Amino acid sequence: MNAGGADAIPLEIDTNIARELLQLRIATLIDVRQPFELEVEGTVEGAETIPLFDFKKLLGHTLTDEEQEILDSDTPSNTDVRRFIATINRSHYQLGNILLCLCNSGKRSLHAAQLLRSIGYERAFSVKGGIRAWRTSEEPAKTATDPVGHTSPGLDP
Repeated sequence: MNAGGADAIPLEIDTNIARELLQLRIATLIDVRQPFELEVEGTVEGAETIPLFDFKKLLGHTLTDEEQEILDSDTPSNTDVRRFIATINRSHYQLGNILLCLCNSGKRSLHAAQLLRSIGYERAFSVKGGIRAWRTSEEPAKTATDPVGHTSPGLDP
């Protein structure tokens, strides 16, 4: 049972389910990795890029010293805030999309999904395992002996 009770909606979503939602065009992928990570690891086609630390600052949250050092930038301008809100609103309200947050390992995207839910975007999720799991799920399924695939409920082998 989730810590939030029986009625709590899970915050994480499996990569295969996330890909299916994107293929159905009912979800928007938000990549919350930092620009240097995107340069090193590459981007995900079609994803909106809003780094988590920018995301936190745009929502008025205080960054830790470590986060501020990584971000190394000024306070977001009003234009940045409007662009951020417009991007999220367009996806969530105008298109009715589910918001899927993606980072390197799934930790920052979990935080991003929590932040989105805290400001009223109930259909925000973290892609479990981050870009690492995302890249692994791009590989064609090998066999039924795949250690992850056979335990996922509701998915065809």
